[in-house]
Amino acid sequence: MRIQHLDKNTKMNLLEDLLKRSPNNYGKYEQGVAEILDHVRSEKDAAVFTYTEKFDGAKIDASNIKVTEEEIKEAYELVGEELTDIIRKALFNIRDYHERQRQNSWFESKPNGTMLGQKVTPLQRVGVYVPGGKAVYPSSVLMNIVPAKVAGVPHIVMTTPPGKDGKVCASTLVAAKEAGADEIYKVGGAQAIGALAFGTESIPKVDKIVGPGNIFVALAKKAVYGHVSIDSIAGPSEILVLADETANPRYVAADLLSQAEHDEMASAILITTSQKLAEEVSAEIDQFVAELSRKEIIQKSLDNYGYILVADNMEEAIDTVNAIASEHMEIVTADPFHVMTKIRNAGAIFIGEYSSEPLGDYFAGPNHVLPTNGTAKFFSALSVDDFIKKSSIISYSREALEKVHKDIEQFAECEKLTAHANSIRVRFE
Repeated sequence: MRIQHLDKNTKMNLLEDLLKRSPNNYGKYEQGVAEILDHVRSEKDAAVFTYTEKFDGAKIDASNIKVTEEEIKEAYELVGEELTDIIRKALFNIRDYHERQRQNSWFESKPNGTMLGQKVTPLQRVGVYVPGGKAVYPSSVLMNIVPAKVAGVPHIVMTTPPGKDGKVCASTLVAAKEAGADEIYKVGGAQAIGALAFGTESIPKVDKIVGPGNIFVALAKKAVYGHVSIDSIAGPSEILVLADETANPRYVAADLLSQAEHDEMASAILITTSQKLAEEVSAEIDQFVAELSRKEIIQKSLDNYGYILVADNMEEAIDTVNAIASEHMEIVTADPFHVMTKIRNAGAIFIGEYSSEPLGDYFAGPNHVLPTNGTAKFFSALSVDDFIKKSSIISYSREALEKVHKDIEQFAECEKLTAHANSIRVRFE
């Protein structure tokens, strides 16, 4: 794995390199995605069935597009009690964490005759997209459905691509049932996003679409934004480890590879103040890559977007961490909690050598749907907040309005909005 000294030029080149991975740079696919969405919008089910056969090799129609209770029962038998129990343990932790995020409506009345407040309302219907293809992600099922359920969303529609046999991965179905999906449909790709955004004869239109996917799914979500809300436009996975000479090089190497195995576009970066650690981690990575099952994907990921950067001091390292704003960020230093206070930009922060990134992916409780491509500078992890909306509440008595009506009228007239002023004035003629 390449080792570079961290300086101004290295930092600038790295940031430019990482931005190449953004879905915003894949314009060549936008026309194809737009055609799929237009077809789904106009032809509805017929388009969904056509694209499912074309891209997934599965013959799906109105009679079998929706997952049945019999299929779910079969999934439980295939998964077995041991994995089902693990899913339930993870579900408990995820639900417990997200329940602490729940918000309530509030109202405040004052003696002067005013009442202000905020009404919190869950979204009515949410669509959850779950990827298929190269890998299956029951963990993503939990992470996307649980905060919606905690928020109080009454109707959750899940879509996921079928295999060529027309079936959905058993662990995905078990996770969906345990988390509380109301309906599950066998459709993936941009056509699934179109179906959720516009509705078809079989699949209901939703208010918001959440969940990760490939570049076609990401571009489709970007295109339908405005027709529905979306969580984010997710890019390839990322991990950044900030370490000093006290870190265990074998642990650091293993953690970097945990994200590099996702796909060839994934990014794995170590920033350290120790040249010795940098060299040891690079050697450990070479040994691991030779042994791991997804070695071809890992090696391409490391060749494309893998870096070990050696900083002159911790302050310079932290500045670079904040500039990169990584999706996952581990701190493995002598005083990691002190370092954590200086981190402004990261999707999730893992503190200490036993807080490996996969802990967050599967089990700890915080959401693993995180901002990528530097968007952690202004976006947050998926949460209960993503599944609610807030309405302002305003109530004034005549006496309360009378005390301020001239101020309001003058403000409106300042903006030359005389109808605004008149709306207040007529009440005191």
